[in-house]
Parts: sequence; structure tokens; C-alpha cells
Amino acid sequence: MDEVFKALADATRRQLLDRLFCENGQTLHALCEQLDMTRQAVAKHLAVLEAANLVVVVRSGREKLHYLNPVPIHEIYQRWIGKYQQHHLAALSALKTSLEERRDHDDDDDDNG
Repeated sequence: MDEVFKALADATRRQLLDRLFCENGQTLHALCEQLDMTRQAVAKHLAVLEAANLVVVVRSGREKLHYLNPVPIHEIYQRWIGKYQQHHLAALSALKTSLEERRDHDDDDDDNG
């Protein structure tokens, strides 16, 4: 998981992942088109993403196509975000229920008074 966090720490690598999310299966050339970087620099960023298993490369003839692998990000979500979010959602649900019960109780008082 450390490699994933290190890979995600760089803005350029996050941008590459965003581009693959929008259009999966791109060549190095296509990924370089909208970046103000050399082909070698983009290739190095892609290598870090591959090492973290965030990008999978598939050869198609002479081309290498890069695909987003969302599994490591999902694992981070489950481990680091989901468990904390679950507590907040439970608290919001309890608050909603409490407010609805209070409103219902106030409505009953109005009907009886």
C-alpha cells in the first residue's frame, strides 16, 4: 500500500490516472499530448504507477496500451476512508432520526393542544 500512496502523492501521476479514467487504454503518445512534459518523463511516471499496480500495460501489436487498475484505490478506500465514513454516516442517520422524532412529537403536541 505504501507504493500506492507514493504514486498518488504526485500531481502528474494523479492527472495520468484521471486521463485513464476518462479514456482507458491509451498509448504513451496519447497520454503525452496534453502534458507539458517529455515522453521520457511521462514514461517514468507511468512506470511508478505500474509498480504500484495502478496502471496495467497490455501490448497490442507494436503499441502498449495503458489501463487504469482501480483495485488498489478501492483497497485504500476500504482501509482508510470507508471505515471512517461509516461512523459519520451512522451519526448523520441518528441525527436525522432524532430530528424526525422530535418533529413528530411536536406535531402531536400541536394536535392535542
